[in-house]
Amino acid sequence: MNKMLKYVFLVLVVITFTLGGFAGGFVAGHLMPFNVPGLPASPTPSTVTSAPPTTSPEQQSATPANMQVLFSPFWETWNLVHKNFVDQPVDDTALMRGAITGMMQALGDQHSSYMDPEQFKEANSSLAGSYEGIGAYVDTTAKYLTITSPIPGSPAERAGLRPGDQVVKIDDVDMTGVDGELARRKVLGPANTTVHLTILREGEQSLLEFNIKREKIVIKSATGKMLDNNIAYIQVTTFGENTTPELLDALNTLMPQKPKAIVLDLRNNGGGYLQTAVEVTSQFVDKGVVLYEEYGDKTRTTFEVQAGGLATDTNIPIVVLINEGSASASEIVAGAMQDLGRAKLVGTVSYGKGSVQNWIPLTGENGAVRITIAKWLTPNEHTIHKIGLTPDVFVGMTADDYKAKRDPQLDAAVQTLLAMLSGNPIPTSVPTSIPTPIPTP
Repeated sequence: MNKMLKYVFLVLVVITFTLGGFAGGFVAGHLMPFNVPGLPASPTPSTVTSAPPTTSPEQQSATPANMQVLFSPFWETWNLVHKNFVDQPVDDTALMRGAITGMMQALGDQHSSYMDPEQFKEANSSLAGSYEGIGAYVDTTAKYLTITSPIPGSPAERAGLRPGDQVVKIDDVDMTGVDGELARRKVLGPANTTVHLTILREGEQSLLEFNIKREKIVIKSATGKMLDNNIAYIQVTTFGENTTPELLDALNTLMPQKPKAIVLDLRNNGGGYLQTAVEVTSQFVDKGVVLYEEYGDKTRTTFEVQAGGLATDTNIPIVVLINEGSASASEIVAGAMQDLGRAKLVGTVSYGKGSVQNWIPLTGENGAVRITIAKWLTPNEHTIHKIGLTPDVFVGMTADDYKAKRDPQLDAAVQTLLAMLSGNPIPTSVPTSIPTPIPTP
């Protein structure tokens, strides 16, 4: 057996054991007839006789004894492809990656997947702070590539893309049936090039057309400014490797100005690293549990607040802004601050991603597998998976608000804080008065 074959098998075995160790209970296909060489092609599978087992002794000996029966169909299929497929030679690396992709899909979990080396590089670059594209977080698991949140100040936001927009065509090519990850990669591209997106938007009677010029997207993940009424405004757009130091810079600028209250804006924040979510929460909460991570066997890991936060004074009330684009790590922060009584939530119901994934790099720079290892619970042990967080004050955004660049959600956040400072009751919805311009980073 050649070295590539041995390597492929070893990779598959490693992944299998990885799944056994981390999937913890998280648990599709085509059957096509083939024709034996030398026999005429048949229009139906009924004339095809069963082939004898084709797993070689060498392949059997390379497979652990307790897994030889299990892996026999895999090796048999591998050999049949190499012997019978019309276009030879086949790409062994592509077969190996396809096998891993199928394994991850068989788990039936939309957030567990395989990333090839290029995809893994792109995924890390977006959290590291820069990449080239239109600047939007997306959901690749829906029928069409779906915008979950445009990055503030990005070409996607300036063009008018919104959370929930479905990309039905890219450069006039129909995306029906196209894998979401492939569609995502078609949207990415070099800076100063243009991509044409055809968008299906709920509530619109016809499809929307957008020409968006790609840019180098530099993600400033945490920024701050002072608003009227001595209220500090902090926006966190993602939870990446630069978020904590950028948040500290913002707080070190704002807190000496002695703000009376704080708005923490997590709208359209698609998430990121769990540890960063803990660090961000710890800047506003002095003690308590941030979240529980619950595994398949019902054991838990508890993540608690880290001491030393810069804005933990409970005399300074906080409102956290959320919307349908707030997901994952941003829901961890908002959920913790709501449960611990540190903040009121204003906006709309959040996305509802209550699971935790590990990205595990494969050896030999062969990409990585992303595996759902746990579900997370808020400090009060609530799960938000496919439910989302419910705001204390519900305020939506209309199409006219977006067009006019009004921000009634921020208006409501400010009015909620003023009510908290004055000791007045907080209604479940807050009427707005003078429209506040949407802040830009």
